Amino acid sequence: MTRNITIRNPGALSLVQDSGRDGFQRYGVSVSGAVDPEALLIGNLLVDNGADEAAIEVTFGGAEFMFNHDVIVAVTGGDLQPSLDGTTISMWESFLAPAGSVLRLEAPVTGLRSYVAVDGGVSTTAVLGSRSTHVASGLGGLSGGPLAQGDELPLGDGTGDSYPGARFPDELRLQHRDELTVRVIAGPQETVFTSAGVESFYNSSYTVTESSDRQGLRLDGPVIEATDGRYDIVSDAVVFGAIQVPGDGKPIVLLADRQTTGGYAKIGVVATVDLPLLAQALPGSVIRFEEIGVSDAQRLLRERTESIISADLSRDLRSVYFPISIAGIREDVAISFRDSGLSEPQGTLATIELGGVNSTVRVQEIV
Repeated sequence: MTRNITIRNPGALSLVQDSGRDGFQRYGVSVSGAVDPEALLIGNLLVDNGADEAAIEVTFGGAEFMFNHDVIVAVTGGDLQPSLDGTTISMWESFLAPAGSVLRLEAPVTGLRSYVAVDGGVSTTAVLGSRSTHVASGLGGLSGGPLAQGDELPLGDGTGDSYPGARFPDELRLQHRDELTVRVIAGPQETVFTSAGVESFYNSSYTVTESSDRQGLRLDGPVIEATDGRYDIVSDAVVFGAIQVPGDGKPIVLLADRQTTGGYAKIGVVATVDLPLLAQALPGSVIRFEEIGVSDAQRLLRERTESIISADLSRDLRSVYFPISIAGIREDVAISFRDSGLSEPQGTLATIELGGVNSTVRVQEIV
């Protein structure tokens, strides 16, 4: 039987996303993909998926998903207060979601977008090599649009090597703040702007506006002055993180759903290593830009990627559920684990279903 997830409530916006639809921009097809590719990557690592497996991107929360089979799950990205059947779930840590359990994501505590990664990945039909949803063109996902109540998402088979308790190290997690400093490489049209305009860009604060979305962060702040008052150029290609300045002189940072070309001058391009910070920037967040060279940006990205790929995802059973059904019997149960690879599982919570009634016990002994 095909494993699947039922969408009980999609919340403000829930989409199927992977790493994007590469290779088709020359045909006018947006790359799309996860706005926070780092959070997607870490989620896939935690559930032993390939880096490009699709997950559910949840923006602003209010979503509920029911797992129709036992699955291993990890929630990464912005903290949308995940809970499983009413019990708080740790972010950045894999857990077992028993068949019939419901994951809920609430309003953001920090950040904006969470990624729900499941072992085997979301297995919707790939379109042009990707399962990512691009709503504007109706590509990907289940039907080319946001997930809706009652939708059922098919899951892949997984590797069989995914286990609960994998944990991404605290010291490697990005901190999502309301005030950000973002590093920028000088853009291809920096000379379109006056020296005062460039100085204003790098020495001012800009605020994320409510009109921001997956296509781009629209910022409010000091006007960036153009040399002759004209901001338009002959359209050329745009990339993830390109910073366009339209006629009002206020910058727009292009994100995953960006168009393939643009006719506004680009004063800079955000260093790839800092894109996850912008992906989680809530409206009202304050951003400052700091110039960086290409070689430094490449080095920082390489170091960050290596630290993620080589991270010790040590098993930790402090928040893992173990469904056990003993029909017709209800009594206090103490569980023992025989596994030398486990680290200090005393105190682990376990959910036990006895005669149709759920009980909670704690591990008392290791033998």
